[in-house]
Amino acid sequence: MRRLQIFFLMFTFFACNNSKPKKVYKPSSSGNINNLLLVIDDDLWGGRVGDVLRENVGSEIYGLPQIEPYFDMRQVPIAVFTDFVRLNRIVLKVQISDESGVKFYKDPYASPQTMVIVSAEDSNKLIDLIKTNSNDIISSFRAVEIKEKQRRINKSLFNSSSIKAALGVDLKFSSAYRIAKAKDNFFWIRRDTDNGSLNLLLYSTPIKEFNHPSLFNEYIIQQRDSVAQSEIPGPHEGDFMTTDESYTPSFFKTKISGLNVLETRSVWKVNGAFMSGPFVNYCFLDKSNGRFIIAEGFVYAPAKAKREYMLELEAMIRSISID
Repeated sequence: MRRLQIFFLMFTFFACNNSKPKKVYKPSSSGNINNLLLVIDDDLWGGRVGDVLRENVGSEIYGLPQIEPYFDMRQVPIAVFTDFVRLNRIVLKVQISDESGVKFYKDPYASPQTMVIVSAEDSNKLIDLIKTNSNDIISSFRAVEIKEKQRRINKSLFNSSSIKAALGVDLKFSSAYRIAKAKDNFFWIRRDTDNGSLNLLLYSTPIKEFNHPSLFNEYIIQQRDSVAQSEIPGPHEGDFMTTDESYTPSFFKTKISGLNVLETRSVWKVNGAFMSGPFVNYCFLDKSNGRFIIAEGFVYAPAKAKREYMLELEAMIRSISID
């Protein structure tokens, strides 16, 4: 009988130790898209450290015709960073500390949430860390905001089966959009606003080889100008869209859905009309199907901020997966 009791005690002990840990509940994060909570004491924020934060993390977005920062920054002292204040989706904490470095945290107080802590022994070292790591900090926050935008888009999706059938491309976008033009392997997807529109072009071209990256860059600009001129009419006969040559395009290599992608950002204009705006072009290298898939988002919103519109288009394009 005693052996039986010992057996059950041992069984209970091992069963308790092998049980899965309970999930810790974390509240949902909050905050408008691109609203960055900056946790830093007033003396640092009002000095050179604050200036460097505004110059770097608060820098302007390349590819927009007017100055717009990546984030709207809201500063609070470290002592205030408690309770519901901790629930902001993206948080940057900057502090004087014995430890020096930059640490990235996922969901420390809420979900989804990304928090970055920059620590150093003095202001000069803080400044060096901010300057050195600002690009990585911005990228980490933008990734969270794009995912959040995709989550909101997914609440009411357009039925894009016709795009899937024609191009073999899965693209998730809001039911607020419509297909303005469908032609062979070309789609123009559009959402009208009060005084403008958000637009996404999706099409394919055969793969080409280039001996130098600059030739690939030139091809992208030539290709987008050719498609825009033939498929996107201007307000009057003979008007056409083209890349604004007074604005130098930026080119950046990335990966989406496991595919190599060239990202291009610049400004478009309409020859013959006072119309212009930003565009972002993604060229997907689809080797298995011997083609490039090109997705371009462009905005026409005169006299309005365009940052949120461009983020929406980028979130749509980054949802692409290819068979």
